[in-house]
Amino acid sequence: MSDEVKSEPRSTLISRMLASQKKQARGFVADVVSLRGLMPLMMKHRNGGTWTAHEKAELLKQLRMLSRVSPYLLFLLLPGSALLLPIYAWWLDRRRKPRAIP
Repeated sequence: MSDEVKSEPRSTLISRMLASQKKQARGFVADVVSLRGLMPLMMKHRNGGTWTAHEKAELLKQLRMLSRVSPYLLFLLLPGSALLLPIYAWWLDRRRKPRAIP
């Protein structure tokens, strides 16, 4: 009976970590999918074309999206980062919560 009581808080922590990881993964995938047309749009000016106002707005939107994705990509370059990814996802989620006013 004491084993059940001890394992309950631990399983809750693990389930919260997994839920947070899944939430971050869904957000990351959605951001990456939205970046699909970034390179052709950026290369249009290099290839001699000009951007329309709509394309400039789309380019800014995609660059902002890229800035949200880049911390994940930089973190994956570190040794052992795949093991720390759930903790990193939890930390990023925690930082987005509003701070309490003292």
